[in-house]
Amino acid sequence: MSKAAAYALPSADGSFEKVTIERRELGPDDVLIDIKYVGICHSDIHTARDEWGGTKYPCVPGHEIAGIVAATGSSVRKYQVGDRVGVGCLVNSCGRCEPCLAGEEQYCARGATWTYNNPVPETTQPGGYTLGGYATQIVVTENFVVSIPEGIGLDVAAPLLCAGVTLYSPLKHWNAGPGKKVAIIGMGGLGHVGVKIAAALGAEVTVLSQSLRKRDDGLRMGATHYYATSDKETFRQLRGSFDLIINTVSADLPIDNYLRLLALDGSLVILGLPENPMTVHGRNLAAYRRSLAGSMIGGLAQTQEMLNFCASHGIGADIELISADEIDSAYDRVIASDVQYRFVIDVASI
Repeated sequence: MSKAAAYALPSADGSFEKVTIERRELGPDDVLIDIKYVGICHSDIHTARDEWGGTKYPCVPGHEIAGIVAATGSSVRKYQVGDRVGVGCLVNSCGRCEPCLAGEEQYCARGATWTYNNPVPETTQPGGYTLGGYATQIVVTENFVVSIPEGIGLDVAAPLLCAGVTLYSPLKHWNAGPGKKVAIIGMGGLGHVGVKIAAALGAEVTVLSQSLRKRDDGLRMGATHYYATSDKETFRQLRGSFDLIINTVSADLPIDNYLRLLALDGSLVILGLPENPMTVHGRNLAAYRRSLAGSMIGGLAQTQEMLNFCASHGIGADIELISADEIDSAYDRVIASDVQYRFVIDVASI
């Protein structure tokens, strides 16, 4: 076992504390990574504060990990010491089921192993559950490590390991590109990355946000249009306009209003997870042959594809770099929507 400094939450209502954690011994297929930056995802907050239930404490969140290879196991061939690498939401899967064989490890039929708060055998992770990237080092199986191209900084690349691929995956699956009209609901940590990627793919991008407060940012990032959803005229004006709408917010939205914005064969894809079940009138799906769908992150191959795409198009997250002792206040600011647009922890401060 090796030891790493980390920031952990001791309980749902506690504050983050600096602790020492154990990482497993480097196996033949493992990569030891010196973590340089780790993003704060809203799911970190949900998990750390036990808002989804089942959180194990002490909890070390973090699945937007960017760093440098420090050591490799004897069988590792993809990476060498000094390589720039990343780790996202997954650190293992069964590798044998149909989704895994198709490169969709996030949908592993036997259950993927998530980067933190996931029960695993004692022989794999001390404590019986995974500990994430709010730490100085992590050990990950080679096949669940991705390369971060030189064309993008490690700090702005970190949020792409979750936020980036969460948007890239549905945009690619639903064929966003030239000739397609794409709307992004929400201009936050997920949404702003979606605007950049959709625009780089060649789609005509519209932002649907509660207000026009971030309009200038949205247009700067590649949106052609920006509308306030608090204005009822927006829903009348844009009816039947979009081939694809991606919802990045977790609020309870009037989904029928958004379905009516879809053109023939259009799709509304849910990324944000609202607290309450959605109510949908079937007539808004039947009309224009519309679809209501959901999406998660991408698999490992698609995550690498996304990073290569972002590097070649100069895309990174807009970030606010913080020190580890600011995590608690950063969580509160995320809840208050007081961040433009993603917090990233400088792990040198741990």
